[in-house]
Amino acid sequence: MTKKKYQQVADTIKQRIFTHAYPPKMLLPKQSEFAEEFGVSKITIKKALDGIAREGLIYKKSGLGTYVLGNTLINSRQDAPANAFDGLYNQQGANHVTSKVIKFKIEFPTEAIQAKLGIEANEPVYDILRLRLLDDQPFILEHTYMPIKLVPDLSTEILEKSIYDYIHRILKLQFGGAYRKIHANLPDADDVKYLQAGENTPILEVEQIVWLTNGKNIEYSTSRNLYDARSYTVVDLNDL
Repeated sequence: MTKKKYQQVADTIKQRIFTHAYPPKMLLPKQSEFAEEFGVSKITIKKALDGIAREGLIYKKSGLGTYVLGNTLINSRQDAPANAFDGLYNQQGANHVTSKVIKFKIEFPTEAIQAKLGIEANEPVYDILRLRLLDDQPFILEHTYMPIKLVPDLSTEILEKSIYDYIHRILKLQFGGAYRKIHANLPDADDVKYLQAGENTPILEVEQIVWLTNGKNIEYSTSRNLYDARSYTVVDLNDL
């Protein structure tokens, strides 16, 4: 799958950071300069830079500009920004990520799912369980609920690729935000079966509710991985 323009721009800027063409503490060119260089809009440049900032490679200082932080020494390829919205397919690359659909059915929501999605008992939802593989190795077990009225015509073919791409590119919907809780857990039967967890292997779980720009909740999900398979990062800047 061809990468979007902002992803191509981000890849080029990140490569310059990694090769020290843009060394640490350097002030990056203005967005208008990048827009002229890459032949894109300033909105595209902003989206590219926002993604790079979430990875902790650059940081913005109010009134001064955007500086290179550099590639930190504690990150790894398996890390994911805790505040990202682009999904695993785009974070790791379409050539590295595959998805095995374990469960895909339509049902009426339980009281717990009604509360999390802000819907009524007569509003059907998708109940989706997917095993995400990274370079053909079990990586993340995702259990997702979405209201059918917000995500119509979902198919197994879409689930085997990227739900988020379908939501953004085809349905033209944008996420407004998410509440995420990251915590440790013990393995359950599905973790043992699909993630190849041992009986006492610690599991890292991300539980989240995602809402659209109109405030409607579009997703409730849990994502589980082995404790040493993936970490989640946060860049915290004191912009005083």
